[in-house]
Amino acid sequence: MLLSSQNPQDFLMSFTPKTKMDLLLDKRLTMSWTLAIQILLATITSIIIYRRHLHPLSSIPGPPFASISRLWHIYHILKGDQNLQLVSLHNKHGHFVRLAHNEVSVSHPEAIKKILGSQLKKGPWYRMTAIPDYRFQSPMAITDPKKKMEKSKAFASGYALTNVLRSEPQLDNVISLLLGHLDGFARTGREVGLDKYFTFTSFDVAGEVLFSSQFGFLETGTDVGNAIANGYWLSMYASAMAFFYHIHVALLGNPFITWLNILPYGHLFDTAIKAMKARLQDKRDESRFDSVEYWFRAMEKHPEKIKWRDVQAVTVSTVGAASETVSCALQSFVYYMIRTPGAWERARKEVIELQEKEGGREKRVVSWGQAKRLVYLQACLKEGLRMFAPVPMNLPRVVGPEGLEIGGRRFEKGSILSVNSWVMHLSDEIWGKDAGEFKPERWLTEDTGELDKWFMPWGYGYNSCPGQNIARLEMSKIAATLVRDYDISQVNPEQEWKWQAFFTVVQHSWPCYIKARKTTTNESGCKVPWH
Repeated sequence: MLLSSQNPQDFLMSFTPKTKMDLLLDKRLTMSWTLAIQILLATITSIIIYRRHLHPLSSIPGPPFASISRLWHIYHILKGDQNLQLVSLHNKHGHFVRLAHNEVSVSHPEAIKKILGSQLKKGPWYRMTAIPDYRFQSPMAITDPKKKMEKSKAFASGYALTNVLRSEPQLDNVISLLLGHLDGFARTGREVGLDKYFTFTSFDVAGEVLFSSQFGFLETGTDVGNAIANGYWLSMYASAMAFFYHIHVALLGNPFITWLNILPYGHLFDTAIKAMKARLQDKRDESRFDSVEYWFRAMEKHPEKIKWRDVQAVTVSTVGAASETVSCALQSFVYYMIRTPGAWERARKEVIELQEKEGGREKRVVSWGQAKRLVYLQACLKEGLRMFAPVPMNLPRVVGPEGLEIGGRRFEKGSILSVNSWVMHLSDEIWGKDAGEFKPERWLTEDTGELDKWFMPWGYGYNSCPGQNIARLEMSKIAATLVRDYDISQVNPEQEWKWQAFFTVVQHSWPCYIKARKTTTNESGCKVPWH
């Protein structure tokens, strides 16, 4: 049937030998492919030779593969150990390490001031922080320093400590939900994953402070919509794809994908936007004066500068940034404190002595007014942030037309210089031979002001974290309450925690036992720690 349906002439032609012309065409086609492959290989070889030996950064030491491609860096980002790799490389090579063909990681003591403290343009990596797509330009995503600072100024009032403190009663309610969960674990003697509950708390606090609406993590005791679990993969994706921004825009960071509403952070985004829209409509007058309220008023006052989409961008980016960093910081505080003999008891004594003088023991949560004056506890929080900075990524800046000299080495226009908080915080040159040890006492000396010059868990300069007041308030209150009311110990004291360093550091696998301190009931019927 197949033969009968075929044209007889075509069937006969299939047996006809190829003519000289056919053979010549085949030969030319083969030669064309061969030539194309040769040109491609020659181009790749030329690029490798240039980047490795002729590029202006070719004299900077580092991994050989990093000098020709960004792939070395991305490999260690996906592996989750980029920060430790950089610490090791700087210990080996000194102040300058070539992180990629066009980027140098700098650990010189002048680095923070000259690179981050200047008005250099941010590296293109920051464009990735436009969430959910490129239309939502938060100040973090803007690389031009003048434009970034102009937009940040418009939102500054919502982050001011005096304004954030208006939400302290509501913040206490969220923390009380956390303490309720901890009390339950204490009663049953079951082990608890503090990473899980600290993350629940930090997200719910962010929602409460920013737009007067919790996400429901603590209320349900569950990861609603798997939003936090999905955040693990989102962090991995974002930290790597930031270097392939245009591919990211084509795949996910575009209006069509936003319209489909299929992104992994759906619950967080949807809850924030829903609460904000309700505030703009019939429920606005009933809401309290939270961060979003300041931004709405600024939008009404300066509609040419602040749009609805800008408020969305700032709110959503702040939720992610504040929540993940606070969870990391709280875990670091507890982890190092319970592994340092006498530290937990000393911090508890400080809280008790202050409250015996001023009162406040009847309150379920320690107030900010008292927590901020606990000198030793604040030193422990800072030391936890130094030992385990929440952001492991390098912070890149692009050298301007005038060039930049640092540590006796000059870098020309267009060079990308970056500073890593882990590298700076663990530098023996800056902190001494005990840089790798948890030692809160280093913050209690007269030269603490000098150490602050190299302390950068919140970033530094014009791009420092705008939500750090929210973070400090939350961390201080929770830490002070924990040391006052609970004893915490690891299930296996010898077990070190596990973590991955993507966009932020994600700790896990260090289960603990919680023991509530003996309590009594005061005249108001509230449970009070029996000291």
